[in-house]
Amino acid sequence: MKNLYGKALLTDPGFTKSTAFTREERERFGLRGLLPYEVASMHKQIERVLGSMRCKSSAIEKYIFLNALLERNQRLFYRTMIDHIEEIMPLVYTPTVGEACKEFAHIFRKPQGFYITPEDRGEIATILKNWPEEDIRVIVVTDGERILGLGDLGANGMGIPIGKVALYVACAGIHPAQCMPVMLDAGTNNVALREDPLYLGYPHPRIDGATYRALVDEFVQAVQLRYPHAVIQFEDFLTPHAFEFLERYSGQVRCFNDDIQGTAAVTLAGIYTSCRITGKQFADLNIMFLGTGSAASGTAELAVDAFVKAGLSKVEARRRLWFIDRKGLITTANENIKPRIKPFIQAHAACSFAEAIDEIKPDVLIGATGVAGTFNETIVRRMAAVNERPVIIALSNPTSHTECTAEQAYQWSDGRVIFASGSPFDPVRYEDTVFKPAQGNNAYIFPGIGLGVTASAARLVTQSMFLIAAEVLANTVTESEIRNGSVYPTLTRVRDISLAIAAAVCRVAMNEGLAESTLPEDLNSHIRSLMYEPDY
Repeated sequence: MKNLYGKALLTDPGFTKSTAFTREERERFGLRGLLPYEVASMHKQIERVLGSMRCKSSAIEKYIFLNALLERNQRLFYRTMIDHIEEIMPLVYTPTVGEACKEFAHIFRKPQGFYITPEDRGEIATILKNWPEEDIRVIVVTDGERILGLGDLGANGMGIPIGKVALYVACAGIHPAQCMPVMLDAGTNNVALREDPLYLGYPHPRIDGATYRALVDEFVQAVQLRYPHAVIQFEDFLTPHAFEFLERYSGQVRCFNDDIQGTAAVTLAGIYTSCRITGKQFADLNIMFLGTGSAASGTAELAVDAFVKAGLSKVEARRRLWFIDRKGLITTANENIKPRIKPFIQAHAACSFAEAIDEIKPDVLIGATGVAGTFNETIVRRMAAVNERPVIIALSNPTSHTECTAEQAYQWSDGRVIFASGSPFDPVRYEDTVFKPAQGNNAYIFPGIGLGVTASAARLVTQSMFLIAAEVLANTVTESEIRNGSVYPTLTRVRDISLAIAAAVCRVAMNEGLAESTLPEDLNSHIRSLMYEPDY
């Protein structure tokens, strides 16, 4: 227990067992008199945690309570989260984390994570030495400019890396001491935040251009010096920056962008699974995207790889993918098309969103707009008119920004829709059937990717790793889950799913000559042995 003793041991969040210390341990570590009489098991402690948490009247109060638990007793927090993940995950991450980020400076209790500002330029490698852990394997970094669908939240966006790290630990067993949340606090253009007297971030307009890129460059290079085995996960960067940094660094260091690649993999997995319900062949699908940001374009690019794997040429694959923006269908007549969307331009007459559904008859409709209500009754009913079982995936989160609710999708499609969303929804009763809509949660993907890269010591994170992750995830969905209307597995199995994805990632790393670790034949047993189990 790193030579901790007495009160120091009792208050260390990584090593304390609180009231679970045994009589012998209380004697050995100088804890007699510092604890109540009872030796309480972790199970009993979890009961107490759940009872206290469930008494809270709002999700944000539960978030604050759980964050306080994490700060004082890591093992108890993670054991509670793992054993009750369907209840806890929406409180630790989406949708509650959106509100937590908006209120971050006002609910701040104790520093978590690592902050870098423009004033640290030239010294980032030096100040990284202030972080107490030496063996970091996963870094989640944001600059807070595009937090979920909420926009520029500056340093308040630190809630995202903190939440993602919790998911790495709970969903894939990466040890908490090997995870690091980072805020590249480059300022904020959110004037209301800068004028908030409680705001904790760098209180200046965002740096941009070469100055901003130099800050990111220095951070990435400093990580290579300080933590050469770490994989960097870019999170919630503005779309142009997200793609720029992915292209800039992905061929040089271990890194990926979850908004682009993680979202793409989980969405593709949902499409794969939907084919088991509709009876359609994946290679025959037409897929339509509402939105042209990182989630939509990233999913389209991964779908091209999936179509090619299914036997299509790249040209044929791109013809199966259609984009809608505010003006309607994106065609060769459009101007100012984003670079990532240009390969998907279609030679088709201009038409509205609703008209495009009638004419193209997409099998799958994906929303990635961040704008609530864009899948209105007209759109859903038209999808139902051209498909016996329309597939609608509303990716935007938090829940207040989703393109349509689960209830709307089932009602407007007469109960025929195959629905998934980026935010969680409660079961929906339509006539005599209860549907359990699936959440396309990136937690199914990125923890397993990180675990696989860590286990194999892969030099790079490649697109083929996300493609195989999508296939693995889709194959884990059971027939009973499908009968309930879900295209994703229950979250209770997420650690096993992460293990399966990690093993597949290791095989890709070996096949592509990227693995720097020598891996045993029994990959599953080896990877499971690496996974953190928070027990006393």
